[in-house]
Amino acid sequence: MSERSFPWHGFALAVVACIIIAILGVDLGYVALVLIVWLGSLYLVTARPEEARPAPAGPAFTRDNMADLFEHSETPVVITERDRVIIANLSARKLLGGHIVGQDVRMALRQPEAIRLLGREADGAVIVRGLARRTDIWRINRKTLPGELAVIEFVNRTAEADIARAHTDFVANASHELRTPLASIIGYVETLREDVESLEPTMADKFLGTIQREAKRLQELVSDLMSLSRIEAEKHDLPESTLEFSRLVERAAHDAANGHAAELLDFDAAGEFTVRGDRQQLEQLVRNLVDNGFKYGASGEPVTVRIHPKGQGRLRLTVSDRGEGISPEHIPHLTRRFYRTDPGRSRASGGTGLGLAIVKHIVERHRGRLDIDSTLGEGTRVTVTLPVEKDEDQD
Repeated sequence: MSERSFPWHGFALAVVACIIIAILGVDLGYVALVLIVWLGSLYLVTARPEEARPAPAGPAFTRDNMADLFEHSETPVVITERDRVIIANLSARKLLGGHIVGQDVRMALRQPEAIRLLGREADGAVIVRGLARRTDIWRINRKTLPGELAVIEFVNRTAEADIARAHTDFVANASHELRTPLASIIGYVETLREDVESLEPTMADKFLGTIQREAKRLQELVSDLMSLSRIEAEKHDLPESTLEFSRLVERAAHDAANGHAAELLDFDAAGEFTVRGDRQQLEQLVRNLVDNGFKYGASGEPVTVRIHPKGQGRLRLTVSDRGEGISPEHIPHLTRRFYRTDPGRSRASGGTGLGLAIVKHIVERHRGRLDIDSTLGEGTRVTVTLPVEKDEDQD
């Protein structure tokens, strides 16, 4: 606080008042206490706050340090003066090219919506498509500054649009997959009800068999959709349990190859491997891969399951069949939901189109890698690489 003058008038009033209180017979100790409190209050109320000190003079805000401010931002930013680009950060130069510095920003963008935005004096935003690539979607924000300057920011909305499109496609595909068996079930039930008296037992049994098959297909589809939803919800949560992987794979593989296919399962593991994982999800991964091997492999040919170490701290699980193989153009899309290389064959074999999508998400949750190799006329091999735990107690 700053210096203050002594409050003589208040001091005199306080002394007079205390003398009067003492004359009235109040104890002198109380009188002295009142005087001290009164004088302290006078001292505080007469204090004045310190005057604000001017901030030390710093360097002027120049174009150079404006450029430094935005240079390493992940968002492309352009600063213009009278619509001419004077600053473009690294992200903007990668997006639009280094030649834009010094250009008229309207010539650099060449987008009618963006040019209309830049032609207005007010701030604003606009959505443009195909700014750098044909499928890109960008939001361009413009903020005007004094001195005929403007800051133009480019926000990439392509990923958001892709996610929204994927959700729309997923709902459409799921609806189609559910509608097909439902329509079949309803049609056969209506036929049975209309001709229940005249329908031959053999034909009725055939209809009932179709209804049962389509109902099981519907049940499997709903089960896979629920599994995929749960796995996606947990995708970013690293499993906490550790387990012995070779025994888990052997047991799950034999479950998938139950019945007559059991003798065609060729399993081998080069030792025991402890991994950190979700037991139920890893068993589902193995069952899906082995089941696909028997469905799409050649009839009577074995499905090979191998577990081997890979480098330091990783293992490799491979599931191979000896079927017709898959054309190279299909391989990048195999893990998409409901994607089928041969829809008729897949439905006839009971496939839901979600098996490899589930496998992909399980592998991602376990911090692994999924690779699919196929040769036409020879077969398909699916490889899963997972990290191995060391010096951990097993489940």
